[in-house]
Amino acid sequence: MSKTPQQPQTTKSKELKIVTRHVVTLSDVEKNPRLIKLLYIISSFKDISEKALLYLLYYMHQNGYGMGYNFIVIGQVPSSKDVSSDLTVLKYLGLVEVNERKKLSISSLGREFLAKHVETTLKNEKETIDKLVNELRVKIAPVDAEVEIRVKKRPG
Repeated sequence: MSKTPQQPQTTKSKELKIVTRHVVTLSDVEKNPRLIKLLYIISSFKDISEKALLYLLYYMHQNGYGMGYNFIVIGQVPSSKDVSSDLTVLKYLGLVEVNERKKLSISSLGREFLAKHVETTLKNEKETIDKLVNELRVKIAPVDAEVEIRVKKRPG
């Protein structure tokens, strides 16, 4: 009788990774002018893709209006974890919605919230934001159109 060599048994284990997140409330947004500015910028559009919004914020930053976001540009495409994080907060609280075309739009709750806080938070910056958004709208329109085309091409 020949004995077959025993192979060491490997055990596979699944690790549970727990990530803690702070609970965010509307009062936290009230205290954060950057979130209110972001909400206001989104409200300037009927709807806007996340990609186009990233480009817009990046171009605003390049034109001297920084909101405190750090951008990484890879292959001429701006990216920011800060913007993604802030958008997640706005979506979580229901201030921003994502429609069927994968575009961001301000919700009715977001409009109410903004109406209460826009004048106090953006009193001096509202004009600057409006001017930049209107100037840069032409630059980001192709990015938004590209996203729209990609969403339409996906089999549904």
